[in-house]
Amino acid sequence: MTDIFQEVEEDVRRERYAQLWKQYGDYIMAAAALIVVGVAAWQLWQRYQYNQRVEASNNYIVALETQDPAKAATAFAKLAQTAPDGYALLARMQEANSLQAAGRTEQSAALYRDLMKNSDALFASVARIRLAWAQADSMTKKDMQTLLAPLTDPTDPFHYMANELLAYMDYREGNVAAAQKEYEQLAAEKDASQGVKERAGAMAAFLAAGGIRNVGTVPPPPARPAQSAPAQPAAEQAAPAPATEPAKKP
Repeated sequence: MTDIFQEVEEDVRRERYAQLWKQYGDYIMAAAALIVVGVAAWQLWQRYQYNQRVEASNNYIVALETQDPAKAATAFAKLAQTAPDGYALLARMQEANSLQAAGRTEQSAALYRDLMKNSDALFASVARIRLAWAQADSMTKKDMQTLLAPLTDPTDPFHYMANELLAYMDYREGNVAAAQKEYEQLAAEKDASQGVKERAGAMAAFLAAGGIRNVGTVPPPPARPAQSAPAQPAAEQAAPAPATEPAKKP
């Protein structure tokens, strides 16, 4: 009896499956087809993005190796318009750096200021530091303090670089004692980067040795006396013309 009930139950189950397939089979097939198409499209998109990244990477390296900063700036500007987001952002920063190297300071400063508005706080801070160094010789210390204010908090990862810039401003404006003290403090900071500590230590030693003193100018070398033409050797001097004897009368 148990076998009979099992057979009946299986028949009923098959009949229900058949009815469900008849009613929803087309939808199931369509859904399966959509899944296959979706997976294929996703794989194609992934491959396209990979190819775009490879192309952007190659173009980025070519632009980096360009010796002429003006041409490099043009190459980075073009790359920033076509590259994926990450490479585009790096290309814009390198464009600003190249413009600065080419002497186009106003354009580079405008680009740095635009990059300072980026949502990536780390990247925005790098742009702020770059702008500060680019304008360090044309800004007052007060303006520099305003520019670097977001980075001077001791918890900010860039505050050592900001303090290095402020020390440079004291040095440039002639406040040597303050600059030397600031450089010495930076050189002793165990958490500062090696580059910052080395630069600060070198500047502190330079100022401690009196490197800021004006020792005058190097005098020009004395003028050489005019040289007369060398005397000719006796052998080369012109011999006197021989005296001619008067003609004898025949």
